[in-house]
Amino acid sequence: MIFDNVQKIKQKIREVCLKTGRNPEDVTIVAVTKTVPVERIIEVVNAGIYDIGENKVQELLEKRKSIDNVRWHFVGHLQTNKVKYIVDFVHLIHSVDSFKLALEIEKRARRINRVVDVLIEVNTSGERTKYGVKPEETLNLVRQISENCEYVWVKGLMTVAAYLPNPEDVRPMFRTLRELRDEISKFNFRNVEMRHLSMGMSNDYEVAVEEGATIVRIGTAIFGPRK
Repeated sequence: MIFDNVQKIKQKIREVCLKTGRNPEDVTIVAVTKTVPVERIIEVVNAGIYDIGENKVQELLEKRKSIDNVRWHFVGHLQTNKVKYIVDFVHLIHSVDSFKLALEIEKRARRINRVVDVLIEVNTSGERTKYGVKPEETLNLVRQISENCEYVWVKGLMTVAAYLPNPEDVRPMFRTLRELRDEISKFNFRNVEMRHLSMGMSNDYEVAVEEGATIVRIGTAIFGPRK
């Protein structure tokens, strides 16, 4: 089932890219494995997905003991007191939403002399239950990180869109993120490369790819509904 699901998702991404003139190779699928057991994660790796996303630090550390040769993405809300546990190996942190968190990553990364790639999480839906900086505050946060950090490199933006029955209704949120990316790119900040838009999940990733997503974070469409 997992292998078939992965192939269906890849095919849909290929179709969207063909329609919009994009290269499917420019879209990375991150398999989000919250509550998914190790055996099923190994299945997804065998199906050709090598980017694995976790929401909780403790769960990530446990699973990492059993799974090799993958790129670990941290996609959940990151508390400053948990940074030290992942800073030495994480491939990409998707959820930097404050200067305070960026400074903690900088401090820990400096100690081990390792550059850590991050995305700025933007709350494009305006929902109070979601993390992320407001769109109008994003540029200032990127500027602060550029001016004050050497070991934190901003590689783009991330958003968690509202969960709506019709994926078309979230298109404006994805478009907001893309437009923000384009605006920030003009400034040529030091240690900032607006390469990635991490947006789109199981219910809306096709719309996200149409709007320029370079990373889609998919759990349910690969593993089925969580218990």
